[in-house]
Formats: sequence, structure tokens, C-alpha cells
Amino acid sequence: MAGVHPQDDLLKMTHRENWKVQHERLHVKHRGHEAMHAEMVLILIATLVVAQIVLVQWKQRHHRSYNLVTLVQMWVVPLYFTIKLYWWRFLSMWGMFSVVTSYVIFRATRKPLSCRTPRMVYKWFLLIYKLSYAVGVLGYLAIMFTMFGFNVFFRIKAEDSMDVGVIMLFYGLYYGVMGRDFAEICSDYMASTIGYYNKGGMPSRSLTNDICAVCGQKILVDVEEEGFIEDTYQLSCGHLFHEFCIRGWCIVGKKQTCPYCNEKVDLKRMMNNPWEKTHVLYGQLLDWLRYLVAWQPIIIGIVHGINFTLGLE
Repeated sequence: MAGVHPQDDLLKMTHRENWKVQHERLHVKHRGHEAMHAEMVLILIATLVVAQIVLVQWKQRHHRSYNLVTLVQMWVVPLYFTIKLYWWRFLSMWGMFSVVTSYVIFRATRKPLSCRTPRMVYKWFLLIYKLSYAVGVLGYLAIMFTMFGFNVFFRIKAEDSMDVGVIMLFYGLYYGVMGRDFAEICSDYMASTIGYYNKGGMPSRSLTNDICAVCGQKILVDVEEEGFIEDTYQLSCGHLFHEFCIRGWCIVGKKQTCPYCNEKVDLKRMMNNPWEKTHVLYGQLLDWLRYLVAWQPIIIGIVHGINFTLGLE
């Protein structure tokens, strides 16, 4: 037909048709390389197994250094891909989170520790935790919404709704992991500074019945004194804490022991509301994601290096 150019036909191709063309070209390019591909798969599996063994041993023998290196990689690796792929929206969010969190860490590591600092620290990381949980759930629902085809009823393109869901899920999980890891570091510093907690031995101070070992403040405020009236929570070991403090310690700060005697805490007993028990599963998911984001790119890079050295493509 007059006036129609091949360029116009290419522009009219849908995203799915473009993908099929690219997929066919890839098959043609790698046809006859089955033996090489099998060798590359074996290298990938062997590297994953060896890396998993090394990481597990490192985590068991040197837990502190493992967590620190993992946290640095969690913080830096996405930044590298963000700058490389021009994801400026993520970079702006990452920058704001880093600035505020750096200030919170600065306050948490100062000596002497201000009496208001523990509450400020736990409020910030609890906010990050709740926001990440909500954004992650919304992202998951958006993905399910698209997979079941509900986007058609609202005249939303599947690509757009899926992109929104994936981005929200990534944001929620990533900042959930980062927030919990930084909260754990701050919890250790503050509790050690206050003196009622010592991970490796006996505390430097003796805990009395009217003091919360997490924040170092009185549990019950006298009538003539100025302060907050708060709910309290008693662990199975008998030690009493502000409910806000002990929840921040266990749920946000990833601690599963009493801040004073190091006795194991039953998190399921702490969650009175059945809906709150999902926080335990969410925390386990975030811990698994740490490995995926921090170490998976490093492992894949090692695999690519081995393949390049052996001349495999």
C-alpha cells in the first residue's frame, strides 16, 4: 500500500511480538552450543553450592563481620546498578533514606546516650518496617491483580500494572531488609552503652525491677515525675520492659533473646493478634532476601569470570 514504510510496520509490532522476534534470534545464535551450555550450568551449580557452604560457615564463625559486609553490599550494589541504568527515582529514595538513617545511627552511637535517643531510633526503624511491609504487600497484590487479568476491567495495560507491582515489591523488600539490618546495629550499640546488655558475657550494670533494659528509663513513672505512661510486657524469664521497647528490640532489631539475661524469646507468644504473626514470616523473608540481593550478584560475577577464563559464551 502506498505511503506505508517497513519502519511503520516495526513500530506497530506489540511488545509481545518484539519479544518473540528477539527470542527466535537468540535461539538461532546459540544453536549447536548445547554441550557448552551444559558445562556452564554445571559451573553455575558448583559455584552456588561452594558459595553457600562458605557463607554459612562465615556466618556461624564470624557473625558480626558477615552481617557488616552483607549490609555494605546491600547498600552499595543497588546503587551501582541504579547509576548504571539511570534509575533516578530509586536513587532519590535511596539518598533520602541514607541521609536520615545516617543521622539516626550517629545519634545511636554517641556517648553519653541521650535518654530520648532509643525511642527516636526505634520509632524511625519501626516506621520504615511498617512502610516497607505495606508497600511490599501492595506490590504483591498489584502483581496478582495483573496475573488474574483484573487490569482489563480498569483499562490498564498489563505491562504498566506489572511494572508498578514489581517496583513496589522491590522497594518494600529492599528497604525492609536495610531498615532491620541498621536497626540491629543501633540496638547493639545503644544497649551496650546503656550497660544492661552484653552479647558475649555479663552486663556491666545490674538491672532493677523498675528499669527497662532496652531504653534505660523507668518503667513506671511516679505521679510527681514528668514522663510517658506506657504499656509494659513481661518476658517468660520474668524481666519487665516497655512494650514499645521490647517489640522494637525483637521485631525490628532482629533480637530473639532477653536484653538482659539473653534467654530465648518466644516471638509467637508476643504476637497476641493473629495478624501480627505475619511479621515473623515477613522477617524471615527479609533475612532470605539479604542473601539474594547482597551475595547473588557477586556469585553471578564469579560465574561469569570462570566462564570467560574458560572461553565459554
